[in-house]
Amino acid sequence: MKKLAIVTFITLVLSTIVAGLTAAGPQSELTISAAVSLKNAFQELARLFEARNKDVKILLNFGASGDLVTQIEGGAPIDVFASAALKDMDELDKAGLIQSGTKTSFATNSIVLIVPSSSRTSFSSFQDLKKSDVKKIAMGNPTTTPVGRYADEVLRFYKLSDEIKDKLVFVENVRQALDYVARGEVDAGIVYSTDAVLKQHEAKVVMTAPEASHKPAVYPLAVVKGTKNEKTSKAFISFVVSDQGRAVLEKYGFKPPR
Repeated sequence: MKKLAIVTFITLVLSTIVAGLTAAGPQSELTISAAVSLKNAFQELARLFEARNKDVKILLNFGASGDLVTQIEGGAPIDVFASAALKDMDELDKAGLIQSGTKTSFATNSIVLIVPSSSRTSFSSFQDLKKSDVKKIAMGNPTTTPVGRYADEVLRFYKLSDEIKDKLVFVENVRQALDYVARGEVDAGIVYSTDAVLKQHEAKVVMTAPEASHKPAVYPLAVVKGTKNEKTSKAFISFVVSDQGRAVLEKYGFKPPR
């Protein structure tokens, strides 16, 4: 009888613990598609948001902004979209896929020329990309990546497009360009300044592209139309633009929008 009472007591305790764990578990999932250049910052923002909202689990989907737009247009169940350019967000907005009144610019970035730290070629500006010993230059694909479009604008600004077109290696996203340079697989690359610092021991910045050489690299985010988590989606956007959110973005090198 005593043994039965002990077993009953243990069962009740375990049931209580399981019930508590179930209650404490995430009750809703928020899926966020974001430009890959935001990866490190958004991973930290997601952790902080989850810590403040115990009933929310954030699922992060990173990629080139153009590819993410295609996914959303194809019906992917995304709650919040964060792009590396206004162009991609505007495209979704015109298609009626962004919830009205939620589009918010939250950060800006810079475009830089980087080379492998082991490079023996003397670099001081974008004009040095014309040198004969520069064989391969990595940059994002202008048709799918904002960083590629910005890079293309910079090359046109310096009137380099035709002269170095055979040297260009188009990649799927900015992190791939960064990795190619860091591993010494190309002689130079054009990336965001926030990405360059991630590999500062393997890749060095030669020059920051002047603001006049390309459209402003503005990052917007918005709630995707049709989300089942409208309230939580808006709360996440509010968190990103809050003082705490901006502090995280600045930690990773992003600057506030003007």
